[in-house]
Amino acid sequence: MRFRKEEEENFGLDMTPMIDVVFLLLIFFMVSTVFVDFKRRMDLSLPTSKSSVLDEIPKNFEIEMTADKQIFFDGKKVTLSSLEKVLRESSKEEKKSAIIRADKNLPYGDVIKVMGMLQSASIPDISVAVK
Repeated sequence: MRFRKEEEENFGLDMTPMIDVVFLLLIFFMVSTVFVDFKRRMDLSLPTSKSSVLDEIPKNFEIEMTADKQIFFDGKKVTLSSLEKVLRESSKEEKKSAIIRADKNLPYGDVIKVMGMLQSASIPDISVAVK
């Protein structure tokens, strides 16, 4: 005679729907999160340009110039004379590109001076940030 095994009832919880909900919540929060741009250290009023291109390649040196003629090299405040010294010391490294973020109310000649310093420090790739 064949005896049938009595099947025990499974009292465990099915975790699949809970895992699905957790992943959906994770995706929702990742998509709705506001990403902060930490590269921008100062509030500068950049000039506008019709042909501006977003440069995704990070530049090695960042020079920011405010309307009141303050200069910041990679986030550190420097003077025009000390900028030349810092550029000479930094040009010995492999960093060969720079970006200048200058306020639109700054005289054009000051930006040209900084560009000349960059060229004399053997930094051939110089970019100027615009909106």
